[in-house]
Amino acid sequence: MIKPFATLATVACVTLAGCTKEETSTQTTAPAQPSQKSIVIATEAAYPPFNDTDASGQIIGFDVDVMNALCAEMHAHCQIIAQDWDGLIPSLLAGKYDAIIAGMSITPERQAQVDFSDSYFSNTIVWLAKSDGSFDPNNITNQTLASQRGTTGAAYITEKYDGKDGNRVQLHDTYTNAYLDTKAGRNHAVMAEKVSAIDWLKQEGNGEFGLIGEEIDNNDHLGIAVRKGDSLKAEFDAALAKIKESGKLAEIEKAHFQSDTF
Repeated sequence: MIKPFATLATVACVTLAGCTKEETSTQTTAPAQPSQKSIVIATEAAYPPFNDTDASGQIIGFDVDVMNALCAEMHAHCQIIAQDWDGLIPSLLAGKYDAIIAGMSITPERQAQVDFSDSYFSNTIVWLAKSDGSFDPNNITNQTLASQRGTTGAAYITEKYDGKDGNRVQLHDTYTNAYLDTKAGRNHAVMAEKVSAIDWLKQEGNGEFGLIGEEIDNNDHLGIAVRKGDSLKAEFDAALAKIKESGKLAEIEKAHFQSDTF
């Protein structure tokens, strides 16, 4: 992980076990200047390598570094807070923060509730399972299949496999828990975003698992969510165009994902 720029303020639980993401404490690294626009942004802080929380309680990850770059372009004072996944859009609509950057896919269902910026990253989805040949993606029968609730991967396997050919879909609150349940033998395979799956496979002790079969392009593009009609969308779009043109976005991608091949 590359550390957030010093200009970004972060808000996080002191420890993940010690408090919930609904109740966060604030740590500001630098006060806003009178002329600066102040923006509060939420992320899940539990979806590595897009967003996570380090041992010191600091929110880190690709999403954080992208937002740092955008806020620098916008000359804005930004804070990032941790919020559980299921509460992200409801809390945005309730006015608890101004935007969401959380590896969130742009879908028609979400677009009915919020506006999205232009895409800042595109995903593919993959099967993660034991590498011993016990899971065959071309012959999926009588399997327990896992994913993270509310994701495009979860929607894919629910529609395609749940209740069909003896298969059952088990959805988890995070991908990490889906992977751990699979490691414990409670699931046969996880459908996940490729970047998330590879990040978990890199961790010590996961060598018996791998990406099984071909990756699937399900037209999954990530965007920054704001409330309907909010002018922040145009500001984020303009800043995104600048960091794409300058090569800054590609630089951030390379720092996080350059070794993400199997």
